[in-house]
Parts: sequence; C-alpha cells; structure tokens
Amino acid sequence: MTRSFKAIVSSSEQFGLVRYFSRICGFVAVSVLLVAGGSGCSRLRPKPAAQYVYVTAKQTFLRDRVAAVSNRTATVENGDRLEVLDHGRRFVKVQTAKGEQGWIDEKVVATQDVFDQFEKLKQDHKADPVVASAVVRDEVYMHAKPGRDTERFFRLAEGEKLKLLARATLAKPLPAGTRVAKAAPASVPATATTTGSAGKGAKAVAPPVPDEPAAPVMEDWWLVRDSKGDTGWLFSRMMDVDAPDAITRYSEGQRIVGSYVLTTVNDPEAEQDDKNIPIYVTVLSPYKAGLTYDFDQVRVFTWNVKKHRYETGFRDRNIEGYLPVTVTTATDPYGKLPAATTPAPTFSYRVLSDEAGPVVADPVMGTIVPGKTVLKTYRLEGNLVRRVIQPGTTAPGEVHPEPVSEKKKGTAGKGGRGKKKR
Repeated sequence: MTRSFKAIVSSSEQFGLVRYFSRICGFVAVSVLLVAGGSGCSRLRPKPAAQYVYVTAKQTFLRDRVAAVSNRTATVENGDRLEVLDHGRRFVKVQTAKGEQGWIDEKVVATQDVFDQFEKLKQDHKADPVVASAVVRDEVYMHAKPGRDTERFFRLAEGEKLKLLARATLAKPLPAGTRVAKAAPASVPATATTTGSAGKGAKAVAPPVPDEPAAPVMEDWWLVRDSKGDTGWLFSRMMDVDAPDAITRYSEGQRIVGSYVLTTVNDPEAEQDDKNIPIYVTVLSPYKAGLTYDFDQVRVFTWNVKKHRYETGFRDRNIEGYLPVTVTTATDPYGKLPAATTPAPTFSYRVLSDEAGPVVADPVMGTIVPGKTVLKTYRLEGNLVRRVIQPGTTAPGEVHPEPVSEKKKGTAGKGGRGKKKR
C-alpha cells in the first residue's frame, strides 16, 4: 500500500515537471517568433526621408558641441546642402556632403521649403527675356518675393553680373508702432466763404478738409538671374544698370534703365583702344520708385567720326514706356528709297496707349502689367533715325506723364494725339 502511494506521488511530480517545462518551452518559442516577426517588420518598414537645410551665410563653421567653448569640425558656404541629424534648442546637428558632422545655428540656414521656392522661381522664369544687364553694388541677398521681409537665400558678391527680367514696386514697410502721417491739406480758392455769410465784407474761409494719409514711400524690386542661373528678387538700390561711362555722363540727371548696342562704327583716330565704337540706344527714367512705367525717355547715341565723340541722334521723351527693348537688323517694308531694302539696325519698344486704362501695380507682388500699348519701331540709317510706319497712317495716340501743350499735341508722334497725365 505504501509503495503504491509513493509511486502515485512520484508520477504526479513527474507530470508537474513536464507541464512546467512545457510552459517554459512554449514561452520561449513565442518569444522567438515575436522577435523574428519584429525584425522582419523593421526590414519592411521604410526609413524616414532625409531632411536637409541650406546655408544662407556667406561662410560659417560647424562645431562639435553647443557650448561657449567648442571645436570647429567643418567650413560651409552659402548654398551648401546639409543633412539634418538632430535638433537642439537653437541649433541643428548636420552632416556635409563630405561626411563632416557638427552643430550649426538655425539662423544661418534655410529650410527645404525656402529652397524649393527659389527652385520654382528659377524654373518658372528660365525662358523669360532679358530686358537689361546690371552689376551688384555690394554683397546682398536675393529674395523669394519682392519685399524686405520675404525669405532670402542666395548671397551675391559685389560686382556680380545680373540679367534683369522684370520689375515690381511695393510700399516700403513701416516699423512697428509708426504712425502714418497726414497729407497736407489742399489749397482752397480764396472765393470760398463760410455758409450763411453774405455781403462784400464777408471773409473767405476755407471749408474743412478731411484728413487723408500721406502717400506711402515706394520701393522698386527687380527679378534677376545671376551668372550661375539662380533667380530671385533684388532691391533696386543694391545694383546699377550696366552702362558704359562714355554715355552715363550724358544722362542729364536721369537713371539709365537699359543700354543696348545697335551697331559699331570704325574710327581709326578714336582715343579708345578699340576703334570699333558702339552705337547705343538707351532708355531712361526719373530717380523715383513706384512709377507705373519703366522709362519715360529713349535716346540714341551716335558717333561723330570727325569730332570723335558721342552725340544725340534721336530722342523720344515724355512717354510711358515698357521693357523690353528689342534690337535687330531689318529692312523697311514701307520705305520707297533703295536704302529701305537694305537691312539696317532696328529697335522697337512699347508705350502706353491713350486708350488704355489706369495702370495699377499688383498690391501683393508689385508687378506691373499695362493695358493696351503701342509698338514703336525705328531704323538707324547712317546717323539718322527714322520711324518705321506705313505712309499715310496716323500714329496711334500715347499717354504722356507730363501735360502736352496744344501746340505740341498736333506734332506729337507725327500726328498722334497727346494726352495729359491722369
């Protein structure tokens, strides 16, 4: 009996041990499956996309730590792309294309979104015609949009050559808290009297004039393309139109907006080293921002071979002209003289028609799109500039920034109608 009981107990203990080991093996098997499954999912899970920032400073350094005392690990320059590895409070840990790593201040880098804005600007305007050439006065940034507070990226060096594509004009932003000045009240005729007054002795009293805000200060911006093909907006005061000194002295207080070579004349006795002297057509405007036109004067500088100097061969003033100016070589389809069939330097430009409505700059982008315009074409025949127009036709009317007297109206544009400033 005792032996039977011991056998039963021994069998029970063995059975319990079997169950225990079975549970342990099952747990281990499940753990192995979970680990295997997890590692398999990690292989299938895509890696997060790399993030990049772009250097906006002219030149700066990466540092091994964010501290008052640190070591430089790399030198980066404007436009360099850096891969983001980590983010700090005001710094970003990055890696260069060479594998160099370090921390950089987030104030001197642009995000991918800013870079994409400039890329889109470049692609959208890569086929735009060049209206003029310019030179950068000092180191300056290109902006993604017109305006001082817009995103900026590419830094241009002093003397950088630019291609001008389009102009925009916007109101200068006012500092925070600035109160807008009131415009001076308009003058009132002395015949105005107070209501209800009568008789010869009544004094002339000006009626109350409502306060109006003064006109905002305007700024001009240019969409430009640099020598690398990068495109952006640049403050007009930070560049000068590329025009030769030989003709800028004759600008007569105006700003040269564009200068174009029509042809060249050989003068063996000229003082210049190059005896092939260029003949220029230039367009000029007042030194004033916010104009709704690009230029108000066209002037051709011819070369006097006897006196070895430039002279004015043609001038078209008091116009509202728009870039670009087209220069080519062509015949005169309306000319009757034999010279008309000979190709000659020809230039064309557009002016605002007197049938167009008021020109208003876009309030957001500042771009200027005129309404109806008149195309004016001229040929240089020797030192004479003649308009290419069909005989017997009346030249279309134009808008004039300054009033035109009745005497000059009849001769404006060879019979064209003049129109006073709106």
